[in-house]
Amino acid sequence: MRVTTWLARAATALTLSSFAFAVPSQKYNWKNVKIGGGGGFVPGIVFNAKEKGLAYARTDIGGAYRLNADDSWTPLLDWADDARWNYWGIDALATDPVEPNRLYLATGMYTNSWDPNNGQILISTDRGASFNVSKLPFKVGGNMPGRGIGERLAIDPKSNNILYFGARSGNGLWKSTDYGKTWAKVASFPSAGTYIPVPGDTNDYNTDIVGIAWVTFDSTTGTSGSATPRIFVGVANKDSQSIFVSNDAGNTWSAVAGQPTGFIPHKGVLSSSEKTLYISYSDGAGPVMYKYDIASGTWTNITPVSGGDLYFGFGGVAVDSQRPGTIMVAALNSWWPDGQIFRSTDSGATWSPLWSWGNYPELNKHYSYSNSKAPWLGPNYPDTLAGNLQIGWMMESLEIDPFDSNHWLYGTGATIYGGRDLLQWDAKHNVSISSLADGLEETAILGLISPPSGPSLLSAVGDLGGFVHNSLSAAPATGFKDPNWATASDIDFAGNNPSIVVRVGTGDSSSGKQVAISRDYGTSWSQHYGAADNVSGGKVAVSADGDIILWRSNGNGVLVSQNMGSFAPVATLPSSTTIVTSDKKDNAVFYAAAGSSFYLSTDGGKTFAAKGSLGASTSTFEIAVNPNKTGDIWVSTDKGLFHSADSGATFTGIPGISQAWGVALGAPPSAGGYPAIFTAANVNLNGVGYFKSDDQGASWVQINDPAYGFGSASANVVAADSRVYGRVYIGTNGRGIFYGDAGGTNPPPISTGTAVTTPPSTSSGVVTTPGTTPPGSSMSTTSSVAIPSATASPWGQCGGANWTGPATCPAGFVCRVGNEWYSQCVPAS
Repeated sequence: MRVTTWLARAATALTLSSFAFAVPSQKYNWKNVKIGGGGGFVPGIVFNAKEKGLAYARTDIGGAYRLNADDSWTPLLDWADDARWNYWGIDALATDPVEPNRLYLATGMYTNSWDPNNGQILISTDRGASFNVSKLPFKVGGNMPGRGIGERLAIDPKSNNILYFGARSGNGLWKSTDYGKTWAKVASFPSAGTYIPVPGDTNDYNTDIVGIAWVTFDSTTGTSGSATPRIFVGVANKDSQSIFVSNDAGNTWSAVAGQPTGFIPHKGVLSSSEKTLYISYSDGAGPVMYKYDIASGTWTNITPVSGGDLYFGFGGVAVDSQRPGTIMVAALNSWWPDGQIFRSTDSGATWSPLWSWGNYPELNKHYSYSNSKAPWLGPNYPDTLAGNLQIGWMMESLEIDPFDSNHWLYGTGATIYGGRDLLQWDAKHNVSISSLADGLEETAILGLISPPSGPSLLSAVGDLGGFVHNSLSAAPATGFKDPNWATASDIDFAGNNPSIVVRVGTGDSSSGKQVAISRDYGTSWSQHYGAADNVSGGKVAVSADGDIILWRSNGNGVLVSQNMGSFAPVATLPSSTTIVTSDKKDNAVFYAAAGSSFYLSTDGGKTFAAKGSLGASTSTFEIAVNPNKTGDIWVSTDKGLFHSADSGATFTGIPGISQAWGVALGAPPSAGGYPAIFTAANVNLNGVGYFKSDDQGASWVQINDPAYGFGSASANVVAADSRVYGRVYIGTNGRGIFYGDAGGTNPPPISTGTAVTTPPSTSSGVVTTPGTTPPGSSMSTTSSVAIPSATASPWGQCGGANWTGPATCPAGFVCRVGNEWYSQCVPAS
C-alpha cells in the first residue's frame, strides 16, 4: 500500500494511509488527432528481405511503426508508459530475413544524464504485436547524435539466432546467439569508436562517443544453418580506420585495407549480386561516396558531385535488389537550395539528380509532388524556387523495396516521402513523390487549448510550430504562419473572447520577437511588436478579455503587456516562477506559482501577492482554472494535486495523489454542473496514469489502459474539451496528440482517501486532516464512498469497522479486506 505524507508548516509530520485499493478503470476509446503523418525525424526504414510488403520505420522519439498494404503505418509501442518512456527512442531496428515474424528494436532515449535508464532490445515474434524485453547493461540513444547512421542492429541471414548490436558510448560490439535474449560483448572487436560530435558541449548532449555505426552481413558467404563468415562493421571514427571485417563469423577482425579516412561511414549497404559494399560518408564539407569490391578488395570513389556542388554529406543509401548496379544516395543535410537525391544505374559511374539548376533562382525538379495526406507540408506541386525546402533534409533513410523496383521510401526530418513509379526516373527522369507517412504521428506537443467556441483544438508543436485542428480526423491544411516559428512553446485563449489566441515561440526563426496574437482562433496572426528581441520560450497567459498578456519567459523572468504595449517585468514574482495562468472570467485576475508558493494578481498581472501554500511542493507544473467561476483553481505539483475555491487563499490536497503533472477541466457531466477534471498523476495503487473525476476530486476513475501508456507523463500536456463531456486531449513527447472519448458508463467511483487542507501562507502549526486521526486526538475516520442499500455494487464497499451497509458483492466480485476500515468488492479473477 502506498503511503502519502503531508508536512505541516511547523515541520510536524502527519502520515496518512492512502486508499488501499486501486481506483477502477473506465473504458476509453483513444485515437490520434491527425496531423498527417511524420512531423519529426524518421532515421530508419527497413524492408524485410524475405516477405514482400513487410517493412518498418523507426523514429527518434516516437517509437516504431509497421507498414500497411495501403501505405499507412501502424504504431507498435503505444503501450509504453511512464516507466518505459525511453522505449520510444529507437536507435536501431532489424526484421528477420529468415523468419519474417521476428522483429527486434534497440531502444533507449539518451546516453547522457538526461535519461538514467539503460537500454534494451525489444524482441517480437509476431511483427510487433507484442514484445519481450532483453535488458542491456548500458544506455541506448535513440535521440542522440548519430541516430540516423546504421543499422546498428543486424540479424545473421544464414543463422538467424545470431544478432549483432553496435553500442554507443565506447561500449563496443555485442553479440547474441539466442535470438536476442542474452548478449555478450565481442572482446576481439578492435574499435569502440572515437568520434564525439562536440567535445565540451555545455548542455551534455553532444559529448558522447557515437560508437558503432552499422553491421552488414555478407550474405554471399556461408551456408544456411551456419554463422555467416564475412561481416562488415562501420565505426564512427573520423580520422582513423573505420570499417572492419571478419571472415570467420566474428571470431577475429581486421581493418579493411585501402579504406578512406577523414569521414564517418554512415551507411554500409551490400549489393549481393555485385558482391559490392556501398558506403556513404559525411562530416562537414567535402564528404564522399565509395564502393568496395569485395572480391578484388578495390575501393572506388563514386561521389555524385564535386567542387562547389559538394557542400553536404551523404546519408541514406539504397540498392535495387532486382536490378544489379542500380543505387541511390541522399544528401544528408542540404539546407539550400533544397535536399537532393542521386540515382545511378551503372554502379555509380554516372548519376542523375532529383533536381538540377534552371535559370537562377529556379530549379528544374524532376518529379511531381503530392502532399494530400499532410497538406501543411505544402505547396501541393513541385516548388521550383531555390530555398524552399521540399524534398527534405536529414535524409538518413532511403530504401528501394527488394521485391518492387518501382516502390521506394525515404525518411526526412519531417515525414516519409516516396512513391510507386521509381523506374520512371530512368525512363523519363521524372517520378511521383508523395507524403506517405499516414498513421505515423511523431511530434512533440508543448501546448494544447480547447476553447469553448471555434475549433475544437489548437496546438503548440515542436519543430512544426502548431496547428488549428478544425477536424480531429483530417490533417490541417496549414500550420501557424506570419510569424513562422519552428517551435511554439505555449498557447492560450481569452476566456470571455475565445477567438483571441496568443502563442510564444522559442527563438528558432528569423524574427527576434517571439509573441504572436490571433483574433480569429489562430487562422491568421500578428506579431507582437511590444516583445523584446531575442526573448523567447516559456509559458503564456492571456487575460479573460484578451487585452493583457502575461509571459513567463525563458531567462528573462515574468513579463506583462497590455494593449500590445511593450512587455515590462513583473517585480513581485520570483525568478523561480514556473507557471502563469489567467482567470477565464475576470480580466484583472492572473495566477502564478513557484515551488510551494502560490500568487494572485487582481490588477491585470502588474503585481502579485503570495497566497496559500502548496504543501511540500518543490515544482509546480500546471494551473487549471474553472472557466465558469473566478478563483476556482487546480494546481499540479511534484507532491500532488491541490484545489482552491478561494483564489488560492487555502488549498486542499487531494489524497492518494503523490504526484501530478498535466491537469485540465472539461465539460461537466450534466448541464450547469462542475467541470470534469482530468489529470496525469501518480494515484494510489494504480501508479502513474491518466484519471478523471466527476465529483470535484472526491473520487476518480482511470481512463488509460495497458494499450495506451502515452510515454512520459511529466513531458505530456493535458487539455479537456469544454463542449464534449468526457473528451480529453493528451499531447505527448513524440507520438503526437491523442484524444479520448468515454466508451462506456462510469464504474462506481472510488475515493482516493480524505482531503488535506493546507493553510494560508501566514498560518503555522500542525496540519490536521478531516477524516483521519492525528496524534493525540480522537477524531473518527470516515469514507467518502457511497453506502449502497442492498448488494454492494462492483468496486463498492462491502465491509470495515462501523460499516452498516451490505457485505455481499455482486456476481463475479469478491469482498477483499484493504484495512480495518475498508473492504471492497473487486473482480474475483
